[in-house]
This record gives sequence, C-alpha cells and structure tokens, in this order.
Amino acid sequence: MYKTLLRPLLFLFDPESVHHFTFKLIRFANTVGFGSVFKSTYQVADKALERQLFGLKFPNPVGLAAGFDKDAKLYKELSNLGFGFIEIGTVTPKPQPGNEKPRLFRLKEDSAIINRMGFNNGGVEEAVERLKENAAVGNKNRVLIGGNIGKNKITPNEDAVNDYIICFDALFDYVDYFVVNVSSPNTPNLRALQEKKPLTDLLQTLQNKNNLKQKRKPILLKIAPDLTDEQLLDIIDIVNVTKIDGVIATNTTISREGLQSENKEEMGGLSGRPLTKRSTEVIRFLAEKSNKAFPIIGVGGIHSPKDALEKLDAGADLVQLYTGFIYEGPQLIKDINNAILNRA
Repeated sequence: MYKTLLRPLLFLFDPESVHHFTFKLIRFANTVGFGSVFKSTYQVADKALERQLFGLKFPNPVGLAAGFDKDAKLYKELSNLGFGFIEIGTVTPKPQPGNEKPRLFRLKEDSAIINRMGFNNGGVEEAVERLKENAAVGNKNRVLIGGNIGKNKITPNEDAVNDYIICFDALFDYVDYFVVNVSSPNTPNLRALQEKKPLTDLLQTLQNKNNLKQKRKPILLKIAPDLTDEQLLDIIDIVNVTKIDGVIATNTTISREGLQSENKEEMGGLSGRPLTKRSTEVIRFLAEKSNKAFPIIGVGGIHSPKDALEKLDAGADLVQLYTGFIYEGPQLIKDINNAILNRA
C-alpha cells in the first residue's frame, strides 16, 4: 500500500514539507489508536532477533538512523513500526535553523536523497524534555534511544569539544548510547575533525568524562564513506587508543558518481542506493583490518533485505535505515527482520 498508493502521493510535494506532514500523520494515527495496528503489522517479536551489544539489549537489529527524528519528537510512534532502536539528532547545544531552503532533494531515478540540512534542530535541552518520559522509571514501553551529537555551526573547530561535552552531559541520563558526528558534509569544516589528532582528542575527552560516571554509556563514532583506506586505518587506531565502543559506517557521501536524476548536482550529502556498495566496503574493511575488534552499525543504501544481509555479512552487528525507509516504507523493517530469522 505504501509504495503503490501513499509514496506516489507524497512524492508529488516538496520533500521537507512532506517530512513534517508525515510526522503529523504518524502522530495522529497513533493518537487515534493505530499504534497497536502498526505494531501487529510490522513488528517481528522473536528472541532470535535480540542482540547484546556494548552492554545493551536490542530487541531486533534494525534501527532508524539519525536525521529522521532530529528533535526526539516521534521516537515512540516510530518504534511501533518495528524498529529495534531509534537514533535521535543530530542535536547541538543551541537551537539552530540550519541552512537555507530548499535543502532536501529527491533523486527518484537513483532511489536517493541529497540533503544539506545543516544540523537544523531545537537544541539539546528541547530534546531532553521530550526524552524524559521515555527514561522514566517503570516505563514498560521504553524505546532504546541513541543520541547523535554535533557542534553548532558558529562554533569554531578549536572549541568544538565544548559543544560535544554540553550535549553529552545534557543527554547522559536520557539516551542509551552516544554517537559522535564529525562526518556530516553540511556543517562548514566539520569533517576536518575526522583527522587523527583532533578526533582522538575529542573522543578521549568524552571518554574521560564517561569513565567518571557511575555507569558509563557506550560512545560510537559515525564516519564518512569518503575516507581513504589510510584514513580508515587511522579510525581503527583511534578506536583502539580511546577505547570507544564502536563505529557507525557510514554517513552520507559527497560523491556524485553514476547519478541519473536532475538534482544530482545539488550540494549536500547523498544517501540511498548509490551509497549501498561503498558503505558495505567500508564496513568490510573496518571489520577485516581490525579483526572485528569493535562493533559496527551498518547504514547506507539499505533498500532491501539483501542489502541488509550483505552489511551484516560484511561485519555489521546492527543496521540502520533512513532513505530506504522513505522509499520502501515500514514493510522493509519487517522484511529485513524476517530475512534474518529465515537464515538463522
């Protein structure tokens, strides 16, 4: 129904406007009682799908990637569609509007999206207020939440660590794991923080704070697909030195190779099918060169169960959807979980 009826209708309109409309639609449907219908339709409840990773139990290995629910507005309702975990953000210390519109583009012929959103969000404190209910003691419907953190656009790179610390401290009691985002192409000079020394310093600072907590939280690093093999080897070294808990591979790409759609020259990060192969290559490289020394969450171009299985076979422990969810709908979540079960 989604691909034959709803998606063609939604794709007639501006993608950012449709995103906000879809949020309202999903929220309304849950408000009037469709949450249980969504659960029974799309959730696959099976012990064989559970994953134990960095001290957390994931009900299934298919999550929603950061960028979809930036401000933690819809995590409860989205979890009803079958996701095993939801990653909110990227959040920054202060609210910021992001880049000028238009900043989100569909590439229909390529089953892809280009975005140059620029970390538009209401600020970390706003997200915290929405997450308090989820973190309440005794909440039986608690959603496993990842907190993706970044820096404000106006913060110079030499002061970036302070922005990450602010977000880390504010979110600590309300998320299950953290993701350090230094790989978005849409914040000026952000990717420079992926260089070995600044990245090591940033992660070590967060890890030092983490280790002082009574119970530490997992910290993961989200990396770009555009890193060279030498840079990926540096990432492995950095993970080993700082002892962070894992890597998310990968963020969006600045490559435009092989695109057909009219929007292919738009500036921003490309996600979707064109990223499928490269993100899997990065996962495999990290897993093989590190001897699977740390967990990997695979994301990028997952539009079918086959895509997800290939990432798991390459070395990913969990997978996340974003553009594939937009193009294929919630049935994709169910199909991936069933495909995993059928191989078990």
